[in-house]
Amino acid sequence: MGKITGFMEFQRVEESYEAPQSRVKHYREFVLHLTDDAAKMQGARCMDCGTPFCMNGCPVNNIIPDWNDLVFNQDWKQALDTLHSTNNFPEFTGRICPAPCEAACTLNINNDPVGIKSIEHAIIDKGWENGWVVPLPPAHRTGRKVAVVGSGPAGLACAQQLARAGHSVTVFEKSDRIGGLLRYGIPDFKMEKSHIDRRVEQMQAEGVEFRTGVLVGTIDAAGVGASAAQTVSPEQLTTEFDAVVLAGGAEVPRDLPVPGRSLRGIHYAMEFLPQQNKVVAGDQVPDQLMATGKHVVVIGGGDTGSDCVGTSNRHGAVEVTQFELLPQPPEQEDKPLVWPYWPIRLRTSSSHEEGCERDWAVTTKSFKDDGHGNVAALVGARVEWAKDEATGQMKMREVPGSEFEVKADLVLFAMGFTGPVASVLDTFGVARDGRGNAKAGTEGAGSYATSAPKVFAAGDMRRGQSLVVWAIREGRQCARAVDEFLMGSSDLPR
Repeated sequence: MGKITGFMEFQRVEESYEAPQSRVKHYREFVLHLTDDAAKMQGARCMDCGTPFCMNGCPVNNIIPDWNDLVFNQDWKQALDTLHSTNNFPEFTGRICPAPCEAACTLNINNDPVGIKSIEHAIIDKGWENGWVVPLPPAHRTGRKVAVVGSGPAGLACAQQLARAGHSVTVFEKSDRIGGLLRYGIPDFKMEKSHIDRRVEQMQAEGVEFRTGVLVGTIDAAGVGASAAQTVSPEQLTTEFDAVVLAGGAEVPRDLPVPGRSLRGIHYAMEFLPQQNKVVAGDQVPDQLMATGKHVVVIGGGDTGSDCVGTSNRHGAVEVTQFELLPQPPEQEDKPLVWPYWPIRLRTSSSHEEGCERDWAVTTKSFKDDGHGNVAALVGARVEWAKDEATGQMKMREVPGSEFEVKADLVLFAMGFTGPVASVLDTFGVARDGRGNAKAGTEGAGSYATSAPKVFAAGDMRRGQSLVVWAIREGRQCARAVDEFLMGSSDLPR
């Protein structure tokens, strides 16, 4: 540790933000990484706590105390190497990870946690600025070929690890650009896409081949994959490649089948958000869904809902309202009860700060028609949550007489995803678990292997909707499993 008394001397310092009134006028990132001195101060706050719970809280098990100490001593290059030893893409997690590591920080028991995410952000940005992030091609080639289906964080992490092990890796992506939901789900104001582009360039120099506009399998009943220029069958992949990794996202959105659902102006978040990503990238999007001049209602209180709020504000919405079915969480968690686990507490995102009315414990009963087939209002009601004495589970009931109506010209569903596109798994003949995800274990021999020969699964395709940092972990672990399958053993980190 850098300074024994640092946690007593220094307070947590947050990254600086561009003011809301100016940042809503553009789609660029507005968070500035810490200065060297501020990062050093945050590194000094890391305690010699014996058991680094922050590493357990981090899905990729980042060696956080080590790079905190290195930043305190201003050894940025070694800090970057330590960070990269567990995380292929810290520029992604340093921007969009919710930082479960900070919730698990020992200092968080009775103080503000170390600003771990902000230190990570500063390390990787300095690494790119100084040209320290370079291709790491393998010394020898194995002659084995691996196909990775899906180019989100799980697919990219898996592909990079396998390429560095000497395998020939081809990544297949149905969209026109690489990145999966990082590209067409995360708004540019949270993560600019140049971060993906330069990683793609690095991976190409390491030997990874990228094929965009290619759908593996068949077009889903809902039309998922219809925009792909080419279709490749599972048989083609299993014949041409020695192993196949399914690393697509959880793309089936949760619906809300209430009266009026079919009215125009009601859309899934993932219909709305990708269009703006495409426009920022310079594409022409005919009939783009716009919130300009509209009363927008976002249903769902998570990160995707927050992204809809921020995008709607940048479009120039008249008003943005966000509803959540669950009760409003407390502003401060009961730390002695929940530490070091992820706490349920009120979280206000940068998008909320830009303008949003939030309401909790609200259920949507129906949507009203304006007389021309367009949505005009949402009819909701208050709900109460109480423990069922028979089952012990929390159950919801509508509060009598609590029904209300709110004006709505655009309604966005941001209630999460139920699982991966079934047609992809079905065409490969992959068995599914009870939640509809690819059935594959993560421990012991045959980890990440599916029921189909030579076919592996990782990320949201295997575990369901989750965090970017979990996708990176799964991609890395799956790469080791594939390497063991192909070579009998593996030197890749798990």
